[in-house]
This record gives sequence, C-alpha cells and structure tokens, in this order.
Amino acid sequence: MTDEQTPAEDVAFEASQDFGDASQEIEALKLEVAALKEQALRYAAEAENTKRRAEREMNDARAYAIQKFGRDLLGVADNLSRATAHSPRESADPAVKNFIIGVEMTEKELIGAFERNGLKKIDPAKGEKFDPHLHQAVTEQPSTEVAAGGVVAVLQAGYELMGRLVRPAMVAVAAKGSTGPGGPEQAGASANPYAGAGSDNDSSGGSFDTKA
Repeated sequence: MTDEQTPAEDVAFEASQDFGDASQEIEALKLEVAALKEQALRYAAEAENTKRRAEREMNDARAYAIQKFGRDLLGVADNLSRATAHSPRESADPAVKNFIIGVEMTEKELIGAFERNGLKKIDPAKGEKFDPHLHQAVTEQPSTEVAAGGVVAVLQAGYELMGRLVRPAMVAVAAKGSTGPGGPEQAGASANPYAGAGSDNDSSGGSFDTKA
C-alpha cells in the first residue's frame, strides 16, 4: 500500500483481483465440463454402435446357422408335401388313413418348426401376380382362369428366412394372351411382368428360367 492509497481502496483492489481470478476459473471449469460432456456423449454413442453391431453380427450368425440347417431340411419338407398331395385320402383302410394323418401331422409340425425359427414358406396362390424377387418361373402356359403373368401352379414351394430369400418358389405362369380375369385389358399393361411383351404367338407354353 502506497502513501496515497487508503485501506478501503486497497481492500477494493484486492477484491477486484480475486473476482477476476474466480471468473477465469469458472470459465475454465465450464469449458472443462463441456468437453467432458461431449466426450461422455461420444463414448455413449460408440457404446451404442458397438452394441448394435454385436447384435447384428449375432443375428447374422444365427440366421446363417438356421439357413444352412433349414436348407438341409427343405428336401424333407418337399417329400412330405408330395406325399400328402398324392396320398389316397379316399381309402377305406383305417391303417392307410392313420398313416396319411401321421404324414400330414409330421409335415405340419415341420413347417411349424420352420416358422418358429423365422423360415417361412413361399407358396403363392393361383392367380397371384408373379414376383421375380420371390418366384422363379420355369414354364409358361396359356390359361383361361389366370391373367397373363399370374401364377398358374406352384411346382415347388420356396422359403425365406427373416426376409432373406433361401429358395424361390418354382412356378408356372400364365402366358401372354391368357384370358383370365384381371388381365391387361382390365388392369392395365403394367399389372404383370409379361403383359405387352412378345407376340400373341408366344403363348404356346414355352419354358424359360427367370431367377429371383
């Protein structure tokens, strides 16, 4: 303190210095808190991304395992389906009837096991629009019941696993010129993938292969 300064002025000067130091310290602490908050949010986002990636990889591994196992059983499902489709249901023999019931129950249980594990059957109904993402057209034939480009018959059911195609359904489709309801004359040429393509002479039932 100089001779010109009074005790009150000296105290005020020291208080001003302390306030300035406190303000700087508060600002520094605010910046540090903001940096730590940003760092915490970044770590939280990284942890969430890691969790999602781990879940996705686990689901992919599970789907791959089920897909491989399921594909190995598709032949069994096909044989059971053929057996039930051609079984002599009108037989009067009780033993034959019981055998048919047993085969049908086995097929139903197998399909149920597939569905419980995400493996769903693709079995388009007659007249359903051909879907190149799910169906494989192996032949075309003229039809008076199905419009051109619609499914006439399912030759082999397909399967998909959790939205992923395991095997397309092999189908026969109605050829151009088919006169079934819902044809291009009624629903427009864009109603099916075959309408408006080729000539009317192409409806002779030729075969082709369009993989999904």
